[in-house]
Amino acid sequence: MHAARTDQLIEHDKSLRPFNTFGVDVRASMFARIGSIEQLQQVLSDVRVIDAPRLVLGGGSNVLFTRDFDGCVLKIEIPGLQCDDADERWLVRVGAGEGWHSIVERLINDNKPGLENLALIPGSVGAAPIQNIGAYGVELAERFDSLRVWNFSTYSLETMTSDECRFAYRDSIFKQQADRRLIVDVTFSLPRKWTPVADYADVGAELRQRNVMQPQAHDIFSAVVAIRQRKLPDPAIVGNAGSFFKNPVVSRHQRTELIDRHPSMVSYDIGGGRYKLAAGWLIDACGLKGAVRGRAAVYERQALVLVNLGGATGKEILSLAREVQDAVRARFGIELEPEPRIVGDGMAV
Repeated sequence: MHAARTDQLIEHDKSLRPFNTFGVDVRASMFARIGSIEQLQQVLSDVRVIDAPRLVLGGGSNVLFTRDFDGCVLKIEIPGLQCDDADERWLVRVGAGEGWHSIVERLINDNKPGLENLALIPGSVGAAPIQNIGAYGVELAERFDSLRVWNFSTYSLETMTSDECRFAYRDSIFKQQADRRLIVDVTFSLPRKWTPVADYADVGAELRQRNVMQPQAHDIFSAVVAIRQRKLPDPAIVGNAGSFFKNPVVSRHQRTELIDRHPSMVSYDIGGGRYKLAAGWLIDACGLKGAVRGRAAVYERQALVLVNLGGATGKEILSLAREVQDAVRARFGIELEPEPRIVGDGMAV
């Protein structure tokens, strides 16, 4: 009976095209939809899976497949939303398989603000902590309480605090130790005494254009959605993974030298003598905004975004990414680091 149930969970030679926002057409040797911890345990105990390479997949919005995956893809679809009152904050536990944007919108409509600046970021809730998603002045780590993971080594469920997650700019322990844990659910800490984060230039300009002087959470949510829709292509229409490169961080001395040579370069003071450079500006300055290489391109409205024009392979997109990196390095001496996980045959980097 156990084998029969497992056979129903595991599919073979499965196309991953519908499960990655780049729309790259690769296949997985094995594929299993995971809707509960019990299903996860069933799949992991299957003899075909035990020694096979595995890949945890959420919404597929932060991954670039360059080859077929010779292993088992675990497609996380664990649902759930539970809210608890904790004095000055709401504690909101969300299943890893829930869609990120739909949860943000649902919480705003339920008068539990705090995530509105992160609206319309593609992907699942379980994927959000992996790269500590952030946008328009807010990072996930600022609204985080804890999360639960399945530890593949101990074969058990564990709770991790913010410190244990080692959050940094677009980084966490889950990127540093990619295949040790699977996020099951995430608990957010949302303040009851909400104050708007509206000092990010684009958000402020959008609110002023709408004549909103004292924004509420739904105003910021609506503004962020409008900004992102203007700047970023819809993955359902044009394959992409959002921002492909991290904004590089440099020292004050490096920034001063760069500004002396490139006075119009865009940068942001992030404290501690460090500055974040606008990677999109760097790419644009290299003349690559809108560049087309076969079936892959740099998006004409936002140079940070690489797109699949239709039928591009992961290797074609990766080749374009490396061209962009080479150009920025040659002109500015800056290394651009990709945000998406690059996944090849049975391995990920």
